Amino acid sequence: MKSPDWDHFRFFLALVDAATLTGAARALGVEHTTVARRIDTLESALNVRLFDRFPKGWALTSDGESMVPHARQLEADMHALMRATTGSVALQGVVRVSAPPAITTYLLAPHLQKALRHLPEIEIELLAQSRLVDLTRREADIALRFQRPSSPGLAIRTVAAINYGLYAHRRYLKNRSPDAWEFLGYNDGLLDTPQQKWLDDIKGDRRYRLRSNDLSVLFEAANAGEGVAVLPDYFERRTSGLVRIASPACPVKRKLWIVLHEDVRRTARVRAVADAIIALFALVENEPKQS
Repeated sequence: MKSPDWDHFRFFLALVDAATLTGAARALGVEHTTVARRIDTLESALNVRLFDRFPKGWALTSDGESMVPHARQLEADMHALMRATTGSVALQGVVRVSAPPAITTYLLAPHLQKALRHLPEIEIELLAQSRLVDLTRREADIALRFQRPSSPGLAIRTVAAINYGLYAHRRYLKNRSPDAWEFLGYNDGLLDTPQQKWLDDIKGDRRYRLRSNDLSVLFEAANAGEGVAVLPDYFERRTSGLVRIASPACPVKRKLWIVLHEDVRRTARVRAVADAIIALFALVENEPKQS
């Protein structure tokens, strides 16, 4: 038996996870023929058939199924090795930061580079993502999340408490009584967020004028005078025609967590960026709001 290239196991696991060649190819950013060729090479090196090829897809053989936990362990060991070796790299290189889209757009993008002026050799990759990234697989180095992760091996800390309130453009509210308000809210995919649940409770018989899965869309629609939206208070720091509606007052306050893998936290550049983000939120918290 030849010694297989370790990278072939990455293609093996991608096909296991995606269940189709096209899905695995999409996840890896390659052509489906490349995935098939890598699997053929791995099978040849191991002298074992890992997948049965059917017209409608590939299915793991019993030998392939027994290979999966070993491949998972190999993947975990390789990621741990990569995290450990990056710890000795100086304050330079790429740091990937994953955060909810609105946090990325309205807080990190305008302020983070200023907070990193003392680290000119670090390049930031901002990932505007609502989904929970897998830090163990190095999908990101740092994650900001409203949900506190429960996975082991993570370093977690609160960086901010985000308050919410009702907002509308001043011209929308002018000569319009509260019983005539129309609302701007999340669509079906985000109905469980606490601010949306509160908005549903206070809306009563009044209607939604617009729904979206993107907070930036709701902000822009409210600023265009399309209706009333529940928004985080950091939007008050932006120049706009929005005014906060005093009553009813929104009681929602959400904790924002910064999350790092314990191994990555020891990497100098990642630790430096994490410290800058923590300092940034402390600064933004004390920044004067737009009048």
